[in-house]
Amino acid sequence: MNLAPPPHRRRAAWLTAATAAAAVLLGSGPALALPPRSDATPAPATAIAAAAKVDSAVRHSVSGGGDATFFVVLKQRADLKAARGRHGHAAKATSAFKALRQAAETGQASLRRFLDREHVGYQAFWIADTVKVTGGKALVGKLAARSDVAAIVPERTYHLDTVESASILASKPTTATAADTAGDTATPEWGVKDIGADQVWSQYDDRGEGIVIANVDSGVQYNHPALVGSYRGNLGNGQFSHDYNWYDATGQCGTGGVPCDNNGHGTHTMGTMVGADGVGVAPGAKWIAAKGCESRSCSDSSLLAAGQWILAPTDHNGQNPRPDLAPDIVNNSWGGGDTTFYQDIVTTWNAAGIFEAFAAGNDGNGVTCSTTHAPGSQAPAYGVGAYDASGKIASFSGFGPSLVDGSEKPNISAPGVNVRSAWPGNQYNTISGTSMATPHVAGAVGLLWSAAPSLIGDIDGTRALLDRTARDVDDTHCGGTPGRNNVWGDGKLDILAAVAGAPRSAATVTGTVTDQASGLPVSGITVAAANDTTKRQVTTGPDGTYRLTLAAGTYSLTLSGYGYKSATQTGFTVTTGQQITQDFGLTTVPAHAVTGTVLDVNGKPLAGATVRFADAPLPAVTSDAAGRFRFPKVAEGSFTLTAAPAAPVLCNGTFRGAVAVTADVSLSAALPARRDAAGNSCTPAAYSWVAGTTKVALSGDENAKTIPLPFPVSFYGVPYSSASITTDGLVNFLQPRLGDYDNTALPTAELPNGIIAAFWDDLTLDKKSSVLTATTGTAGNRKFAVVWQDAALVANPSARVTFEVVFEEATGAIVLQYQGIGTAAGENGSSATVGIENQAGTDALQYSFNEPVLTDKSAIRITQGSK
Repeated sequence: MNLAPPPHRRRAAWLTAATAAAAVLLGSGPALALPPRSDATPAPATAIAAAAKVDSAVRHSVSGGGDATFFVVLKQRADLKAARGRHGHAAKATSAFKALRQAAETGQASLRRFLDREHVGYQAFWIADTVKVTGGKALVGKLAARSDVAAIVPERTYHLDTVESASILASKPTTATAADTAGDTATPEWGVKDIGADQVWSQYDDRGEGIVIANVDSGVQYNHPALVGSYRGNLGNGQFSHDYNWYDATGQCGTGGVPCDNNGHGTHTMGTMVGADGVGVAPGAKWIAAKGCESRSCSDSSLLAAGQWILAPTDHNGQNPRPDLAPDIVNNSWGGGDTTFYQDIVTTWNAAGIFEAFAAGNDGNGVTCSTTHAPGSQAPAYGVGAYDASGKIASFSGFGPSLVDGSEKPNISAPGVNVRSAWPGNQYNTISGTSMATPHVAGAVGLLWSAAPSLIGDIDGTRALLDRTARDVDDTHCGGTPGRNNVWGDGKLDILAAVAGAPRSAATVTGTVTDQASGLPVSGITVAAANDTTKRQVTTGPDGTYRLTLAAGTYSLTLSGYGYKSATQTGFTVTTGQQITQDFGLTTVPAHAVTGTVLDVNGKPLAGATVRFADAPLPAVTSDAAGRFRFPKVAEGSFTLTAAPAAPVLCNGTFRGAVAVTADVSLSAALPARRDAAGNSCTPAAYSWVAGTTKVALSGDENAKTIPLPFPVSFYGVPYSSASITTDGLVNFLQPRLGDYDNTALPTAELPNGIIAAFWDDLTLDKKSSVLTATTGTAGNRKFAVVWQDAALVANPSARVTFEVVFEEATGAIVLQYQGIGTAAGENGSSATVGIENQAGTDALQYSFNEPVLTDKSAIRITQGSK
């Protein structure tokens, strides 16, 4: 898979280099230079205050008249007091999510309206109440003058905290051996043993069961032998559901929603947390992941989007958030700089009861103080330093005190030198860094919360216990005391001592689930315990066994799994310290055939569609030439069936429907019109060409002309009275964009944004070509067409294309039509992009990208949704 963006022939003059300068979110940089005043009177205080909001890096980027990408940070903060007071993980996360979304909806409304009026694209985030904007000096000045704006800071990039030295980084990952795949028989890695995790396994029979751990990192190889069994998206039988379990904020993994790791770092940290084969601290816990790092670095945009997903996981389309499915713990092995930009997310996670661990950074030299960096150096974050197998602090481990806020850092230290863990390609690698230390802490909290469920969501109590039980190391050369200092924090992580010192408020329930008829153990059965404030669940292992730790109380125990009748035991009461054995025998259910036909968006049979059950461990099937599919045996139950079209998908969306299997079932899986996040959808339409009548003064190669629109046109919820028409087959609703650039897949943050790509290719308008417009109909029911007539393809001058964009006043629809499409190379769209993209380059409805799918006398109708 090619993970790199398509190459550009040359950058357009209006593209500026991304800023990576350090920024302090709410701090003020050097004062913005104010224009000289002819009367020599002092500058107004309001102007000085506004200038102080603008980070110096942003000022520098726009000072020469160019554009910059930056974040507008609002003053308002959501009130998370209610979330902190909730009981139960799901309740805390849901309350925090609702408070943040509501605060952003109201607090950002005025700013969004202003940006819409200015015809400026933006990307809004609710978790940090900030908006990402691209603009020039004039826009920066207007934004800084707003009373609701706290700061304007640059987009910055963090780095993955890994020391990559030839002496400690294996040049070629080692291949897994038989011992590595032997589960509990594998020898624990030195770090796992050093913190006492293996003794927690043996003395407390606790491996993190019932806990979900996430990372924000470079991704994860989800089917790695050490990780596949603990992935929450594993349905069994080789089938997976990535909805709510995986999110790629970077777009580097491509379409399809399948996890990837294009670096290795994320797979390694996840292995240290939950991996089998002796590499993981809490191998009984489940994992999910958000890819917030493009590869070796992590942008603010991706990290913010990933941070939102951690609090409220979504389906693969980024829709239908479920804060009740948020992880218990999240690891963050990245950082850099001295900024508080991520502090809102850290505070939010803590309020939601999600324990976060952050790497303290690798910029130390063993002597110099204040070398730890954000976010791990921020007071609200739990920062982690690293030490080696001999017990010495790692030479690279960052020391406090924090340059951000003066707080003592790190909070604790853990094994981080020569740490062996999972690596992409079903391999293992040994690397070093505070990145390797941090997942030891995250996994340790998984063990602690599994053993002491009364601590789940209690961030302060958990930190206090970890700190109190850590092994002190006396090194006060950067300040502090022998028990807590700026080299080691509270000392070396000791999870055995923490579990031993945890509140003894739990009962342990263990048992075996068997097939009632055969007596054989049943794996993959979910055992859930729930009451008014708590829901904990685990799945049975290959031998049918399960283990649950529960706080004292009364629960309903529910067992469910594919192929078996669900069973519930109510009034299940446990008391502190109980050791209960509760076995279950489940009854199989009959199986029936499920057959049907996949229909495309036009209602015609569709071949090649992938049909699967999203929540059952059944292999997917493919529809045949007549659109038919068949599952010969599906166990009785209620399931979700999906049908996804094969490429090119065009206007075909994905069918998703509930299927109740009580007997043989025959159904039609009618694919809906494909939609983007804003609700825009497309369908093939009846061809009805609108001939152009008025010529636009546009010619040549890489040129643009702004024209007035005869009626207001709404695009992604923003009304426009003019638009720019380009020679390359684009309608651009933002400022005129000139330059030589290749077409790209949509969406992309790269300019231009806010576009209709009718036929985006490298085109030229010569003497045989023209662009015309036409308005038809009467007021209220008019149509406005922009027609490219016989535009020549630069790559194949003998090929010419005629196409148009038609705006409908009455419906707000956009119709793309094609005429005279022939067989010459490029005419059928094989090197073009067709679709629409929002003003921020974050959402799009792409019909095709470099696909030969356009035909003569065809039309595509785009029905607009709300923004």
